[in-house]
Amino acid sequence: MTNLLIKGNNTQGLNYLLENRKLKGKIDLVYIDPPFATNGNFTITNGRASTISNSRNGDIAYSDKLIGKEFIGYLRERLILLKELLSEQGSIYLHIDYKIGHYVKVMMDEVFGIENFRNDITRIKCNPKNFDRLGYGNIKDLILFYTKSSKAIWNEPREKYTEKDIEKLFPKTDKQGRRYTTVPIHAPGETENGKTNQPFKGIMPPEGRHWRTDVETLEQCDKKGLIEWSSTGNPRKIIFADEREGKRVQDVWEYKDPQYPAYPTEKSLELLNLIVRTSSNPDSIVLDCFCGSGTTLKSAQINGRKWIGIDQSEHALKAIIEKLGTIKVDLFTAKPEYEIIEM
Repeated sequence: MTNLLIKGNNTQGLNYLLENRKLKGKIDLVYIDPPFATNGNFTITNGRASTISNSRNGDIAYSDKLIGKEFIGYLRERLILLKELLSEQGSIYLHIDYKIGHYVKVMMDEVFGIENFRNDITRIKCNPKNFDRLGYGNIKDLILFYTKSSKAIWNEPREKYTEKDIEKLFPKTDKQGRRYTTVPIHAPGETENGKTNQPFKGIMPPEGRHWRTDVETLEQCDKKGLIEWSSTGNPRKIIFADEREGKRVQDVWEYKDPQYPAYPTEKSLELLNLIVRTSSNPDSIVLDCFCGSGTTLKSAQINGRKWIGIDQSEHALKAIIEKLGTIKVDLFTAKPEYEIIEM
């Protein structure tokens, strides 16, 4: 498939993909960062984007005037089309403001099914603010993550341990200075006449439990020095810090917005890289129908995915083309090639 950059209304663009490009059920990942129902306009002045709505100066990059039930209806219409485009292994991430996000979730439960809701991700977007207000300071927004089905692509994301993590999680040190921890070699539940309910070094699993693996494997681990025996003769498996890939990514992410965005509400490339790598595969098609500055498209390109972007703003189109032009081409990253379509 040729990468596509569509300039026009996104309902027209999505219908074009369904009817003309025959992409129903072919999109593996959708990320959208739609307007947040702020009842304002976002502007660009002398090449610099405003980060707040209703800025008095500059050209309007996009208008965010729909609020309340009209906004929910506007989103719902587009999400129904996006669901048609999603493959059975597809996922959608919708980035939204905390003020309207909970209403959006109720609507997405209806469109995608509450059983396909996966996460309400908290995204830390900025440093703490110290101005007076009736309420706590707001430093977050939401990303609502749904899948089309239980067959969704999932490439387990990991993040590196910090020094504090290593000290806390791997408190022991061996003779070579390697940090490690130990875990039980038994698990809940009894087995009868199985390989995990036989004596290991003359010891049976505790009552109501079984060995996590067969006794032959435990014997091999012990010979390799991977079983630690306590002073009371209790065996535990040794886990070395330097052999772990890292810790699981949780549902609070700290990816702050660029300080000097080229386009209003521009998002972090690292945030999009996490989403793209986790919920799509090489050669998957990634779609963003509110693509703004083009960060989603850049992430898809550098991670070896196909992409489709839709936006009706002239400023957005310019920002996207400029951002794609910043991609460094090397052995692993191809030069962006795409077709521009005007609705």
